Amino acid sequence: MNNTKVRFAPSPTGYMHIGNTRTAVFNYLLAKKLGGKFMLRIDDTDTARSKKEYEDALRDILLWLGFKWDEEARQSARMSRYDEVVAKLKAEGRVYACYETAEELEVMRKRLMNKGLPPIYDRKGLSLTAEDIARYEAEGRRPHYRFKLEAGIIEWDDMVRGHCKYDAVNLADPVIIREDGSYLYHLPSVIDDADFGITHIIRGEDHVTNTASQVQMFKALGAPLPVFAHLPLLTGKEGKLSKRLGSLGVRELRAEGVEAMAISSFLAKLGTSESIEPFYDLDALADSLDLSKLGRSQPKFDEEELKIFNTRYIRSLPYEKVAERVDVDKEFFDAVKGNLNILSDIEDWKTVCHQKIKPIIEDKALTDLAASLLPPEPWSAETFNIWLNEVKTQSGKKGKELFHPIRKALTAAENGPELKILLPLIGRAKAYSRLLGEEA
Repeated sequence: MNNTKVRFAPSPTGYMHIGNTRTAVFNYLLAKKLGGKFMLRIDDTDTARSKKEYEDALRDILLWLGFKWDEEARQSARMSRYDEVVAKLKAEGRVYACYETAEELEVMRKRLMNKGLPPIYDRKGLSLTAEDIARYEAEGRRPHYRFKLEAGIIEWDDMVRGHCKYDAVNLADPVIIREDGSYLYHLPSVIDDADFGITHIIRGEDHVTNTASQVQMFKALGAPLPVFAHLPLLTGKEGKLSKRLGSLGVRELRAEGVEAMAISSFLAKLGTSESIEPFYDLDALADSLDLSKLGRSQPKFDEEELKIFNTRYIRSLPYEKVAERVDVDKEFFDAVKGNLNILSDIEDWKTVCHQKIKPIIEDKALTDLAASLLPPEPWSAETFNIWLNEVKTQSGKKGKELFHPIRKALTAAENGPELKILLPLIGRAKAYSRLLGEEA
């Protein structure tokens, strides 16, 4: 174990969707690849929207994905620490009070944009007199607080985007505390990352501008700067962000039979220069992680492509990976897995082979003949073809008119695994009865 430490920091204001699941995947895989620690941090400063049911659900999904965390914290338990840091930054002149209302700030923003200027706060709060503050207080106004950015170039080397560079003059001082006294994301996140020794931060590229401001926050705290990696945001198949994509829940995918490792395999390679291939455990997937292979363009996520990949994943699964989940032996699983779309489909084939079914008889003369020609057991891999050729010879039928009635009598289904594989699993007694039209 080295000092590498990453964090996944969800806000429990909704169920985990495919976008923040992707962030969790990359963080967990990087920690595993580097032999470091994975921290779960619950960013629950939004008390109005944070709910226990969302937190419980996201923990459940993380564990289902196989992500075990070494440490955890929640922001709502650290308010006194944030207050302590803010008091210090106020004394140093890096945090200051502002009394503009939301409406006044919006008017200011629109005025600047109409002039073709960036909508940057004019720092009026820094020049307020005691009389100004008293007047605002008498009006019932309550201050919000901003972090003062110092002039100069802000830069860092990003694991995905390469060298990033911003001029602080083009950035607005970020609001860190709302009028009601509640904290916004910016400063508590930096305080936590510094206090918990986070060495790598992987998150979406929508945080890039936040990172520019937070670089100065780390310096103001005297904390080392973590390594950043900003992932291109997923888009829908139509080429733009969609409501469906933003709300697509892993809970729903799980309920529809999508496998945890299929999701991780798919998300880890989506948008990279590598092909999307099945990985059967997180260790192997982590070993393959290479952030330098991520492209800069926004990858398109298609739910149907994930489900198609999930089918491919299941049909390539080694028996050892699912032995405890399927309650069949290796011979049975290998025989039917090529016809599974989701793993629970195996229950249908367990029913066909091991339980009573009502056969469908389309050509009684043909299936009666087939029953009479069934050879005695034991059967080999060649038994089916030898038997079918004899039925073909004696019935004079071939192709679909030969094969289809026999399949429906044996399985009561239109399609499925190859009968030459399935027949030995059904066994002679069941096959004989079903060919005669008897429930067996």
